[in-house]
Amino acid sequence: MKRWLILLYGVACYAVFFATFLYAIGFVGGFGVPKSMDSPRDTSLPIALAINLSLLALFALQHSVMARPVFKRAWTRVIPEAAERSTYTLLSSVALIVLFWQWRPLGGIVWHVENEAGRVLLYAAFAFGWALVLVSTFLINHFDLFGLRQVWLQFRGRPYRPLPFKTPGPYRIVRHPLYVGWFFAFWATPTMTVTHLVFALMTTAYILIAIRLEERDLLDALPEYAQYRREVPMLVPRASRTSRGVATRHVGTTAQ
Repeated sequence: MKRWLILLYGVACYAVFFATFLYAIGFVGGFGVPKSMDSPRDTSLPIALAINLSLLALFALQHSVMARPVFKRAWTRVIPEAAERSTYTLLSSVALIVLFWQWRPLGGIVWHVENEAGRVLLYAAFAFGWALVLVSTFLINHFDLFGLRQVWLQFRGRPYRPLPFKTPGPYRIVRHPLYVGWFFAFWATPTMTVTHLVFALMTTAYILIAIRLEERDLLDALPEYAQYRREVPMLVPRASRTSRGVATRHVGTTAQ
């Protein structure tokens, strides 16, 4: 019964995550959802800005604190170890759902591209960003990253083993292609509102901080990471130099 419950819990957490991910595309892009980032403003500017910054801070704290090894060690004394990743995924999704629900548009236009070719290119970059995010997770094992592999192994009565160390595809070009995808997704828009700009600036700042925290943990956990870090750039590819086959596992996610 316990194995079944943990398995079903993990599947439910993943379902919540995937629905949240799909909603996030519409929320940022402004289509297909009842309330997007740039819905009409219904709150005074100072209050709206304070609420939005608080929501972003809440997500950043949850996402980073729960990803730290010291928190994981303490947390798995409370919940089954096999369910730790699924719980992290669930609570990250809940933090985003609260953000979507309580977000307050600010109004105002920073730029607006009217040229049709320019709009198509920006929408293509937006789509590329979300696709790169999703593809990057599959390259490093999507199901391990979001907890399904862990609950499936415990259901089968098999011990969890870390994934092999590797550098698939874009991980040989930059260390964090998933974050590169987020940058495209958040910044590529033909209409940049003040709301969108605040969101993009704050999430960019958070990502740059999160990379430092994540890489510190990776250096402690993976001896190979130091060489990989020396040879492969963080976010911007180098035309004259590529990875020499140094491998990495679960690089480029905020949840290590």
